[in-house]
Amino acid sequence: MESTMKEMRGGESVLDMDPKSTVGGGVEDVYGEDCATEDQLVTPWTYSVASGYSLLRDPRHNKGLAFTETERGSHYLRGLLPPAIITQQLQEKKLMDNIRKYQVPLQKYMAMMELEERNEKLFYKLLIDNVEELLPVVYTPTVGEACQKYGSIFRRPQGLYISLKEKGKVLDVLKNWPERSIQVIVVTDGERILGLGDLGCQGMGIPVGKLSLYTALGGLRPSACLPVTIDVGTNNEELLKDEFYIGLRQRRATGQEYADLLHEFMTAVKQNYGEKVLIQFEDFANHNAFTLLAKYGTTHLVFNDDIQGTASVVLSGVVAALKLIGGTLADHRFLFLGAGEAGTGIAELIALEMSKQTKAPLEETRKKIWLVDSKGLIVSSRKESLQHFKKPWAHEHEPVKDLLGAVKAIKPTVLIGSSGVGRTFTKEIIETVASFNEKPLIMALSNPTSQSECTAEEAYTWSQGRAIFASGSPFDPFEYNGKVFIPGQSNNAYIFPGLGLGLIISGAIRVHDDMLLAASESLAKQVSEENYDKGLIYPPFSNIRKISANIAANVAAKAYELGVATRLPRPANLVKYAESCMYSPVYRSYR
Repeated sequence: MESTMKEMRGGESVLDMDPKSTVGGGVEDVYGEDCATEDQLVTPWTYSVASGYSLLRDPRHNKGLAFTETERGSHYLRGLLPPAIITQQLQEKKLMDNIRKYQVPLQKYMAMMELEERNEKLFYKLLIDNVEELLPVVYTPTVGEACQKYGSIFRRPQGLYISLKEKGKVLDVLKNWPERSIQVIVVTDGERILGLGDLGCQGMGIPVGKLSLYTALGGLRPSACLPVTIDVGTNNEELLKDEFYIGLRQRRATGQEYADLLHEFMTAVKQNYGEKVLIQFEDFANHNAFTLLAKYGTTHLVFNDDIQGTASVVLSGVVAALKLIGGTLADHRFLFLGAGEAGTGIAELIALEMSKQTKAPLEETRKKIWLVDSKGLIVSSRKESLQHFKKPWAHEHEPVKDLLGAVKAIKPTVLIGSSGVGRTFTKEIIETVASFNEKPLIMALSNPTSQSECTAEEAYTWSQGRAIFASGSPFDPFEYNGKVFIPGQSNNAYIFPGLGLGLIISGAIRVHDDMLLAASESLAKQVSEENYDKGLIYPPFSNIRKISANIAANVAAKAYELGVATRLPRPANLVKYAESCMYSPVYRSYR
């Protein structure tokens, strides 16, 4: 991946940087909420000490009926609440009961968003304690529908909207955000939301959802997270005609106008928040995603989840699956359907890991990996017409027009879908893959569920129960010939929260491919024998905070090794340090 970016940068590496970087780093906790014990009293600061009606309207400090008698007296809450006092646990039970009564996933999503707007700690308590149940609600697949209908369900702005109207004033817009100590920004321009296409300004649901996972799964404080949507218009005709659309009603800006706004944003972020703020690019179209990552990789702490996060989590699944399918990484042949950000990013990271294991040149390990795009198998005879990020995958082979032909020609042991087009792994394709593999690894990664290349049921049935299956969106367990199969979920949420935490606790100022490999290896090591017995190649999400802490420690260790960490001295035990920095959603007692 870095080799592709270096070519785009003219040979410059992310490690070729100005050595004059500020030292310090780590997690700044202004009010002692993270480092203090949970029974230590804290002061509910806003701009002044929150009290009375304003305290009940402040989601960061509101506890609802959990305010004690003492707190009600000292913070002028008497009469503003019913007399009952209940625990956070009882609040959680009541809300989960209410959420489970909704039959429509979007209603559950809206209920969770409303909770976040009125009681932040309770929102994260629910999400952390019920992560396997609520993750599909606050993120994929439900967030896709939420983005499509964002204009209709919009109630209260979350994050910053930076449009072409703000050109020349982006720094002023950033200063309008009330928080000053920002550690992670997730930014989108809404052009390629999941597998749903151009949703323009309504793509804000993605940064909001990602950052809620940074907090719940990776332990970053909500106040340190900033969702941003760059609105340069939309080419979605339905949205432009929709009376409820909340974005700019114009065709999407491109070329220099687009580049200038993005550059102003990147410059303003560094000026306002410093060198160590992590900027995560999310759901940009291919042509912009690679350009932005290459352009800012040497000057900012940047990360593209669609390219790098997806690659890291898929590599982890492939490495873990070797225990089930046998052999080493280099023993297998990989065939991808989809050669965009995700497909080429995954392919590059697999090739890097293969090169690391075998000491073979990257150019050689790439030859084990083949990609199919909308025009067929990517081969050397097509090289002149290919986009730059596809060219490394143009190998010597006669042209092949479709995926089935490619499967028959390449005979892959691993079939990976990142096309964004649903039901493209047909019965004939899966049966063909299964015909020359005892245990084929099939990964249908496209989101949301409707865009998945095949379902879990199809993969297991058409392979006669022999496939090892993982998908981007969740599928229910499936019984075949008396055996229950539990599909794995190759969800980026395994990787990016821990990766982000590791970058922040080390005070890293650049992201390097070796950090992504470290994250993948850490995740793969956490798959237990019990998980393997069920056919799983990922650990359960119920352990996600422990998983994230281990990933963070591995990433931080690699940052120190590469010389890009600025938090000195290095903590003696990085796992324990990562855990100590994690946000707790448990209510605190107020003075």
